[in-house]
Amino acid sequence: MANEVVLTPMMKQFFELKAKHPDAIMLFRCGDFYETYSEDAIVASEILGITLTKRANGQAKSVEMAGFPFHALDTYLPKLVRAGKRVAICDQLEDPKMTKKLVKRGITELVTPGVAINDNVLSYKENNFLAAVHFGKASCGVAFLDISTGEFLTAEGPFDYIDKLLNNFAPKEVLFERGKRGMFEGNFGSKFFTFELDDWVFNESTSREKLLKHFETKNLKGFGVEHLKNGIVASGAILQYLNMTQHYQIGHITSLSRIEEDRYVRLDKFTVRSLELTGSMNEGGTSLLDVIDRTISPMGARLLKRWLLFPLKDEKPVNERLDVVEYFFREPDFKDFVEEKLHLIGDLERIVSKAAVGRISPREVVQLKVALQAVEPIKNACLNADNESLRRIGEQLNLCLSIREKIAKEVKNDPPLLVNKGGVIADGVSAELDELRQIAFSGKDYLLKVQQRESELTGIPSLKIAYNNVFGYYIEVRNTHKDKVPADWIRKQTLVNAERYITQELKEYEEKILGAEDKILVLETKLYNDLVIALAEFIPAIQINANQIARLDCLLAFANVAGENNYIRPVVEDSDVIDIRQGRHPVIEKQLPVGEKYIANDVFLDSEKQQIIIITGPNMAGKSALLRQTALITLLAQIGSFVPAESARIGMVDKIFTRVGASDNISVGESTFMVEMNEAANILNNLSARSLVLFDELGRGTSTYDGISIAWAIVEHIHEHPKAKARTLFATHYHELNEMEKSFKRIKNYNVSV
Repeated sequence: MANEVVLTPMMKQFFELKAKHPDAIMLFRCGDFYETYSEDAIVASEILGITLTKRANGQAKSVEMAGFPFHALDTYLPKLVRAGKRVAICDQLEDPKMTKKLVKRGITELVTPGVAINDNVLSYKENNFLAAVHFGKASCGVAFLDISTGEFLTAEGPFDYIDKLLNNFAPKEVLFERGKRGMFEGNFGSKFFTFELDDWVFNESTSREKLLKHFETKNLKGFGVEHLKNGIVASGAILQYLNMTQHYQIGHITSLSRIEEDRYVRLDKFTVRSLELTGSMNEGGTSLLDVIDRTISPMGARLLKRWLLFPLKDEKPVNERLDVVEYFFREPDFKDFVEEKLHLIGDLERIVSKAAVGRISPREVVQLKVALQAVEPIKNACLNADNESLRRIGEQLNLCLSIREKIAKEVKNDPPLLVNKGGVIADGVSAELDELRQIAFSGKDYLLKVQQRESELTGIPSLKIAYNNVFGYYIEVRNTHKDKVPADWIRKQTLVNAERYITQELKEYEEKILGAEDKILVLETKLYNDLVIALAEFIPAIQINANQIARLDCLLAFANVAGENNYIRPVVEDSDVIDIRQGRHPVIEKQLPVGEKYIANDVFLDSEKQQIIIITGPNMAGKSALLRQTALITLLAQIGSFVPAESARIGMVDKIFTRVGASDNISVGESTFMVEMNEAANILNNLSARSLVLFDELGRGTSTYDGISIAWAIVEHIHEHPKAKARTLFATHYHELNEMEKSFKRIKNYNVSV
């Protein structure tokens, strides 16, 4: 090609590196700037709002360019990542001072929306998951990794289960096999940011090998995932992707856990959305999470969100959580004490992950020390608590004393943000460092001494020592005393009324003092890096601490919410009864105008007498609110929280199904009616004896007569189901359905009066 010849060497280097990651925006380090060229520059200037200019490029035409100072990387990088771009960071691999030729450059990191460690990109309230999906022969495998906390999870199952997980974990980026986009979007929609990988990545034996090599184990049985073939492939693909994006330090990913669907209540995505668990359907609305999130630490906030989306369906752990909440309630002193200490802890999980990837700043190391110091009183308080779960938390908290003391001894209390500024390592850690600091900082006194001494020796009163960039330290002598200058001084410069000399002693001293500053930085960096390496050994212990603190934080939040909003402890048992007296809707009651009280309602459901309740009443009478509050109270009880009611007996639910409101999906070619029928069919096919089903206004998407027939058929099916007598609330406008009470013995009619 003709124009290959005329590229400047630097642009040639740029195009060679760019070819490795053609789909990423390349930030090319050039002196004190990160620059972007050609297509990248056009995109970057739009997203970042920086000026687009041109750069001469040999005899070829000029090329578009946009750049920003290198120290502003933390400001600009998150903007690119949030805009859904992958960013390749290309740095100078050698010191430009050391080479006469073109500086060696290489890509040091590829930052993508799913692989971000930088604080500014992450929201502390939520995880930043990278997901991989593998379409197996019989089922679909999925894996989730949050590189900022080290959590690594996997599961496999039918498409609707994987869809539910993708919606609940809300990954920022999803990997799948190249060429399967149609399959992916057909099953999971097009709202995820995705990236396609070659088919060789999705291979079981290489994936298994990758995992075994990373965890240094003989098999995966210890993680309970040995049999999840498709899950293993997806997990391996994630590790491969970390390799491709040059994230090699992943020592904080210490285990792979299986998402056990049989332990959690099944909530499909419609239910999560229509009950507004984590987000509201309306702009500026309030979700259940907003009402109950009183957590203090970021780890607690992330865990609470997960608890809410994965309620337990086993009564023992639920009651253990409730016991702790009640203990906090009964022991206000204990609660206040723990609360005070939790405020000191900060984001333990992410800080320790940054230590693993070697990107932890001195300030974060000090924060880690403060957090570990706060763990000690929490541990002691829990060990002395009169509650078994709290004692267990206390036993698992690890003080990490040796590293805590090492940090306290070696790092100054208020260090600068960056190591390369110096002043990080405390005095008394290294004798050499103390000596160098002595030289660097007490230089002025030494020079004054030399000045006095030489002045006396030569008898020149106005002799002075100064410094300039051209020849360093010098002695300046006025012309009147020129004849007194000793013979061994070397003349360097003649001014109008003075002359400047240098001496051997000054030269040696100058080397010593200028060398000291450089040496100090080198030595401090080395000592600091040694400390970070020592820290790495404590990562597993600190991760356990983070998990336990997060649990404590969530349970404490439950106690605070219950106190503020007058919640009571539900009786959670293994039965088929749901008996709620004077229940309230936890979100709506918070939004009422001052002085207005929420009208509480009773609900009773079981599988013998009153399995299906048909609720009629005018619009705006609160039919939907009653339906939703029943589901929310059940859900709160099963995550171990107190509930808004006077009393509540909750027989454990294993699935919650809702079909609420008309939402059409015409963009995908489905009418309101079609969507309703799909959702209803999904419910009827997945019913179990322990399900809770909520139907609101079913059959609205068609004519009245057809609507009544469909609703009747569905209710009859639920009532006559041979295996599953699912507890059901059915709100409707069709008064004709009230006739059903006569022919079916477990159907009861209720009317909402206004």
